[in-house]
Amino acid sequence: MEYQILNTSTCLLVLLVFIPTGLGICPSSCKCSGNDRNVDCSGRNLTVLPQGLQDNLTYLNLSFNQFVDLDHQLTRFTNLRTLDISNNWLKNVPAHLPKSLWELYATNNNIKVLQKLDTAYQWNLRVLDVSRNMVERAVLINNTLSSLKFLNLSSNKLWTVPTNMPYNIETVDLSNNFLSQILPGTLVRLHHLTSLYLHNNKFSYIPDKAFDQLSQLQVITLYNNPWSCSDNQNIPYVLQWVQDTAARVLGVPCAEQPWVSTVPALDSSPMIKGTKAGDRDASAAAPEPTKVTKTHKQFKAKAVPPLATQSQPALSPGTEQPQPHSLAGPQEAAATRTILIQGSTEGNASLAPATGFSTTPMTLSITSGMPTNYSKMPQSTSGTLRKEEATPSAPDTRVPSRASRWHTGLLCLALLHALA
Repeated sequence: MEYQILNTSTCLLVLLVFIPTGLGICPSSCKCSGNDRNVDCSGRNLTVLPQGLQDNLTYLNLSFNQFVDLDHQLTRFTNLRTLDISNNWLKNVPAHLPKSLWELYATNNNIKVLQKLDTAYQWNLRVLDVSRNMVERAVLINNTLSSLKFLNLSSNKLWTVPTNMPYNIETVDLSNNFLSQILPGTLVRLHHLTSLYLHNNKFSYIPDKAFDQLSQLQVITLYNNPWSCSDNQNIPYVLQWVQDTAARVLGVPCAEQPWVSTVPALDSSPMIKGTKAGDRDASAAAPEPTKVTKTHKQFKAKAVPPLATQSQPALSPGTEQPQPHSLAGPQEAAATRTILIQGSTEGNASLAPATGFSTTPMTLSITSGMPTNYSKMPQSTSGTLRKEEATPSAPDTRVPSRASRWHTGLLCLALLHALA
């Protein structure tokens, strides 16, 4: 009987010692939830993994600690979905991470290179955030990371946009780097890309056709880049693409400078081009309103002297100098006719009481402004007006000529001779 009790006590002691480890009781330095499968060990100044973590974890937060190396230490968590190792002293992405990962956060570490083996077998990875590190080179293998939707490599030291980015990716953040070039074909396959962040870099231009395949793009940031707005050979592509794209562009290149003057080969939008063309046509066809008004005022201000005091036929106002006989266009002709009608009415009204002539309007060609060939044109306005002047309706009262006086004298002498 005592022997059985002793054996039972020994078994209970063994269970009390080993069962907590097997069941995965939450480590004392961490906080756990979800049947101890969600473990938060952040901000504990840890340098090694705490004891007691169970293998079936789905969430593990190791951020804000002092980890320097985690290679091969996380492989056993085969059900892990989210791993946060941000704000540590890691020099590389931990090797042999579990292939079950969906989200990996490794921001604010000392990572200098994103090796191809770091992501080669992460078929299920959807979010990769390696921002705020010292990454100078990101090597991605073609046709890997097939599930990746979000890639954040901002605030690093990249000089070239990474190639072989997964074709299903939707958001790429490459801001706050030293990017200055995009190699040919880098963005060709990214047909699902909706957000691209390229602000705060060193771009001076975008190579031709670099953005042509981004058919689903919705937002792109381009501000705070040293664009070469005077480079008429390379800058026109991005300027034209900004005009044509349906995406929202934050930070239009060379927005503070007129595109037409900086890029002569760049076409304006159809609305701008149509407006400018319409303005040119209107200005070419219509006369200048200020000049027409000035001519009209001069025409009305001049007084027509009475015909009885003139030794020569009176000139109509505005015709003291020769005027051209042809009009530039229909609108200019219409304006000239309006002035002539008003002027002719006033001039004829003042001439009719003094002379009794019929008020036949004269045909004048008055254009706005002074003719450029004034000094070369013949002074024949008086002769022309004399021909177009109104004919008198009263009998001819001209003084007899010298020949007619001699003829009358001879007739008188002949009559006297006959009487004698």
